[in-house]
Amino acid sequence: MRKVDLCLSSEGAEVILATSSDEKHPPENMIDGNPETFWTTTGMFPQEFIICFHKHVKIEKLVIRSYFVRTLRIEKSASNEPVDFEQWIERDLVHTEGQLQNEEIMAHDGHATYLRFIITSAFDHFAAVYSISAEGTAVSNPS
Repeated sequence: MRKVDLCLSSEGAEVILATSSDEKHPPENMIDGNPETFWTTTGMFPQEFIICFHKHVKIEKLVIRSYFVRTLRIEKSASNEPVDFEQWIERDLVHTEGQLQNEEIMAHDGHATYLRFIITSAFDHFAAVYSISAEGTAVSNPS
């Protein structure tokens, strides 16, 4: 099986929930494949979003491109519905003045149908996520 970016909307991924939305910077921007677009929070933390793959996947590497994100927690679910999330990864990101944060995470036990990303704190009142990339393979369609 070939590895693909499972988080691209062109691969079938969908943002099914986001706790904030700005019409100029909607959550779908994180998975559209365009490096110039982004989703922005609207203040107050935590903020979260859920990505649905519409299939069971095995993730080997995550890359998060963001701005002003301080602490990020990632939970996963292998259920057919967005329930029963378990904590998977938690990271404190480095503040990068004037440039995007580029966080690469090698994933272990990356079987999921849904990922929930929770920005628990930020370096400013607002944070932005430019892209979420999940390198891996589709395992099967949900039953």
